[in-house]
Amino acid sequence: MLGEPEYNMNELFAQLGLDNTDEAIDNFVENNPLSSEEKLTEASVWTDNQRMFLQEEWQKDAAWIEVIDDLNVRMHPDA
Repeated sequence: MLGEPEYNMNELFAQLGLDNTDEAIDNFVENNPLSSEEKLTEASVWTDNQRMFLQEEWQKDAAWIEVIDDLNVRMHPDA
């Protein structure tokens, strides 16, 4: 029996319709830092569909949650 697939940052960016190369991900994070008050799932950097995906997966504590949490940490450099 197969378990849940293991997701990673590259797959998350592909799911969001973004360039998912390591360099592109690093550039995205570097160019879109969030303040400590901004929630990842409400950031203006996302399209409505991207925001909805992130919010739904975060609320469900779904398979993507660890990767989304990692992105959240990376995009909050001052936190």
